[in-house]
Order: sequence, then structure tokens, then C-alpha cells
Amino acid sequence: MNQKTTTSSPFSSKLKDYKELTKFTLSFTVVFTCVICYLLAPNVVDYNWKMILLLFAAGMLITGSANAINQAVEKDTDAVMKRTASRPVAAGRMTQQEAYIFALLAGIIGVVMMWYFFNLSSAIISAFSLFLYAFIYTPLKKISSIAVLVGAFPGALPCLIGWVAGQDDFSAGGWILFGIQFIWQFPHFWAIAWVSHTDYSKAGFKLLPTDKGPTKFTALQALMYSVLMLPIGILPNYITPPIAGQISMWVLIAANLFMVWQCAKLYKEMDVKAARRVMFSSYIYLPIVYLALLADKL
Repeated sequence: MNQKTTTSSPFSSKLKDYKELTKFTLSFTVVFTCVICYLLAPNVVDYNWKMILLLFAAGMLITGSANAINQAVEKDTDAVMKRTASRPVAAGRMTQQEAYIFALLAGIIGVVMMWYFFNLSSAIISAFSLFLYAFIYTPLKKISSIAVLVGAFPGALPCLIGWVAGQDDFSAGGWILFGIQFIWQFPHFWAIAWVSHTDYSKAGFKLLPTDKGPTKFTALQALMYSVLMLPIGILPNYITPPIAGQISMWVLIAANLFMVWQCAKLYKEMDVKAARRVMFSSYIYLPIVYLALLADKL
């Protein structure tokens, strides 16, 4: 009996490699927050799908560029970690030169799109965010755990980029949205670093607050930052003009209390299972919070 086998075409295989190179799912999440923050800007009252799609495309190009540089730089370290060994550059399916060329073209096109279709300020922040992530945060991960602090800036700047793209200024609303995502990243990153500690240590990454690995101090830090999310979460309702109303404020309070609870359980239980719960809780936190703010504005 003949057994039918199917193989991917060279085009589909290459397309899959580029999807992995840009870390598509991560990029999509980052750009999602950027687009929501654009829609939250008071000046954006007409939800023009053309502008939304242009912002999404520019954001994916810029974020994809940063991730491509990250994978090109970390080719050797990715190769020794189980969860990243199959990435296209680490696995040898794509050369570093190809990744760098893609990153250069995608980054330039994305930044120019931000300038042409939106404004110069959003383009400048976009370029700065790309530079900070690719050339400061990426190499710093092997030097010091301060990399998490540095990485939190480009991680949160998409919120400010979206706001500035819609509002064309650096008003309080944009900084509050930036602050929500900035503080959120600490329990999020430390939970990931806790779960993947063995892999990260093998690659020489220093992403936990102490070089002794997952400790009570790490759990306490995650808990402290989750508590800091509480006062920041009510600010969107109290600035003038407010970003949103009372309903989203209570959603944010509930989401923040849930994060505090998960981090408190991590401090109590001190195991990978609890860290994984913090990690997954942080993943669902952002869409709940930002969609609640947008729904309240609408």
C-alpha cells in the first residue's frame, strides 16, 4: 500500500521561518496594545479602518525588525535552549545576514510609515524603541539583570506610540497607559524567567533579580510590582479629560487584584507551577484591561 506523504513547499517553509523570525504572536500582542492606545486617544473619534490597518502594519514591521535583530544576535544562545533551538537563524535555516537585511528593510519601512501616515513624534519613538530593544536590551541580558528594567521601556513604549500617533502630543493619558504596561512587565518577565530558569542559565541570561535563581526575593519583587499596578490602574479615570469611565476602572482594579493574588501565591508556594500561573495570568491581563478601557470609551 502506498503511503501518501505531504511536504511543505519552499515558499510556505520560508514564510513560516519569517513568521518565527518576527515572533509573530508576541509582535501581534505588542501591536494590539499600540492600536488600542491609538483608539483611546481623545482626538481619535472616527475609527478609520484604513488608519488602524496602517498602524497595525507599521507596528508589525517595527516590532518584527526588533525581534529579527534579537534572533540574529542571539543565534548561538538560542541554539542551546530547548524552546528556541528551532528558530530559523539558530537552526541554520536562515543566515544572520538574511535576518539583518530583513530587519533593516522592515524597520525603515515601518518607521517611515509612522512618519508619513501619522506624525514625526510617533516615528521617532518607534525608532528609539527598536534601537533600545535590539541594541541595548538584547546584549544586556547576558551582563546584568538590570536588562529587565531596560527591556520594560521598549516593552511599554508601543502604548505611548499609539497614543502619540492618535493625539500628536505627549499628554498624561499616553504616559498612564505606558505606566500600566511598564509596571506589568516585571511580574510578567520574572514569572517567565522563573519557569525557564534552567534554559536561561544554560544560555547565560541573567533575568532574575538575584543570581541565586528563583528565590523569595524574586517572588517578593514580583508581588511588590503587582501591588504598584493598583494605583496606576485607577488613574485613567481621574485625569482630565478621563481616558474612560467607572466601569473600566473596576475592571482594572479586579484584574490588578487578581495579579496581586497570583504573585502572593507565588511568594507562598515558591514553585514553577505558581510561577506559571503568574505568567498565564499576565498574558490575559493586558487584553482584558485594554479592551475594557476601549469599551468604556465607546
